[in-house]
Amino acid sequence: MTAESRTVTLNMGPQHPSTHGVLRVILELDGETVVKARPVIGYLHTGIEKTMESKLYYKALPATDRMDYLAPMSNNLGFCLAVEKLMDMDVPDKVKWARVCLAELTRVKSHLVWLGTHALDLGAMSMLLYTFRERESIIDVYEACGGQRMMTSYIRIGGLAHDLPRDFDKIVRRVLDQVPRGLRDYEDLLTKNEIFINRTKGVAVISAEDAIEYSLTGPMLRGSGVNYDVRKANPYSGYENFDFTVPLGKNGDAYDRYLIRLEEIRQSLKIIKQALDGMPEGPYRAHVPGVVLPPKEDVLYKMESMIFHFKIITEGFKAPEGGVYQAVEAPKGELGFYIAGDGSNTPRRVRVRPPSFVNLASLPKLVEGRLFSDVVCAIGSIDIVLGEVDR
Repeated sequence: MTAESRTVTLNMGPQHPSTHGVLRVILELDGETVVKARPVIGYLHTGIEKTMESKLYYKALPATDRMDYLAPMSNNLGFCLAVEKLMDMDVPDKVKWARVCLAELTRVKSHLVWLGTHALDLGAMSMLLYTFRERESIIDVYEACGGQRMMTSYIRIGGLAHDLPRDFDKIVRRVLDQVPRGLRDYEDLLTKNEIFINRTKGVAVISAEDAIEYSLTGPMLRGSGVNYDVRKANPYSGYENFDFTVPLGKNGDAYDRYLIRLEEIRQSLKIIKQALDGMPEGPYRAHVPGVVLPPKEDVLYKMESMIFHFKIITEGFKAPEGGVYQAVEAPKGELGFYIAGDGSNTPRRVRVRPPSFVNLASLPKLVEGRLFSDVVCAIGSIDIVLGEVDR
């Protein structure tokens, strides 16, 4: 007599802290082995893309902060670059360097939150406190620049909301001093920790071929050894002027993705230092009358700003017909904006290519055939934000 094999269906989420948001995963289990996994999304649907289509170009910008709310400056940058491409607009070198500096600070901040929450998922509770200690120093930069700690909307079409604060160099160099010390603490706690290694090494593996097949980007793709980074492949905002290395993994597992994100933090710090040392002088906005407000230093600012403010608030500006696609290397991978203009003051179509949404599709490949206890590690190693998935 043979025992009958039966599987059990289990809902993981959407109310589960280790799904990193309102994600539901329907798991079919044979004992402790995952037979089938199906991610279910839509519990946080915000309709951000359609909302942006109903707004003036300027007023659509704050919606980008709410997608990946851990990387608002990267979202701002991608959208602004797309609109500037549509408008055939160039920005001053100071703006390019400042944007690079802020985007890399955002990458560090996002990776710190990922590391703290991922380690917490696996039982290393102290890591969350350590990483948020360093994150706080970057949040101070956000607050100094944009007046807010998360939803800054500081990078604007044609430049920045206002000039960099006077102590910008000082507070950013404080980050450059503090984060490397924190990295040493993280590695002391995790890199050679037997428990952490057992939970991540050989877990959530995906080959280079499968990673390409699933259109993965960011650390998910580079962890499998595929050398693709938008900053190198299609440089934007002056990234071709910066010296940095793209770290690659070999095994395509959760441990490799951990090592890659740590090295990406180091490389981002290297870029930030170059941006500070080589920051050009000049205006913080492009000179495009009727589209971009003049800098406050402009002698005509007081008169022109009143006219421009009234025009932008009530009418915005009209973008030409046509469609453009602009991608940036966000902390989680390639973040792309497709914007189609129809000659009016609102976009006809806005479509976002979010790395969290695309990378999440690989979850079944990562967990099927593995133990149920590996599902938490797999979800964490992808690094998703549901605001970006359910936009």
